[in-house]
Amino acid sequence: MKKTLLLALALIAVGCSEPIPDLQEMRALAEQGDAIAQYNLGFMYANGEGVSEDDAEAVRLYRLAAEQGLAVAQYNLGLYYLSGEGGVPEDDVEAVRWYRLAAEQGMAEAQFNLGVMYAGGEGVPEDDVEAFGQFQLAAEQGHMPAQSRLGFMYEVGSGITEDDVLAYMWYNLAAAQGQQLAASLKDNIEERMTRERIAEAQRLSREWLETHPPGGN
Repeated sequence: MKKTLLLALALIAVGCSEPIPDLQEMRALAEQGDAIAQYNLGFMYANGEGVSEDDAEAVRLYRLAAEQGLAVAQYNLGLYYLSGEGGVPEDDVEAVRWYRLAAEQGMAEAQFNLGVMYAGGEGVPEDDVEAFGQFQLAAEQGHMPAQSRLGFMYEVGSGITEDDVLAYMWYNLAAAQGQQLAASLKDNIEERMTRERIAEAQRLSREWLETHPPGGN
């Protein structure tokens, strides 16, 4: 899980219009306390890009950036605690702590992972209502897995009142992004719905897409 999600988060530039610095410059910036340089250098160590792969060094650098409030570093640090790699103990409570800090800054991946932790009672008491809330925050940002999970929670009435129209809507949105599981779940629920309710769900899907353009969040 950790490697897959780490690879999904790219290097980020030091400034909005500035290119990513070279390795030597990045090290200098990191040593001066630049959080983004610390994150970038940590990412390189985590993935063996330009340096030998070293999860322990990645953790050290992510922690420096995370303690300065950089959400992506907080999220990645949470991944390490979840897996128990990089010289840190496997610790669901600590993973939740770092996910929450990133989630509170609006990071969809962290909101989704926090929702998963609440749904499974990992590091926190099991709480379907809280899980639903976190999945909803991520889903509203277009996070495909969160949209699918939200659809399932509406379908079975977990953490929210059962609603096949909203279940279909969220499955439909995730399926439109290419998730095959969501497409299959949408087809299954469609067999139990009336034409009118299917039409309503499709209308809600269109309206959501109109108000949430790609890259608009």
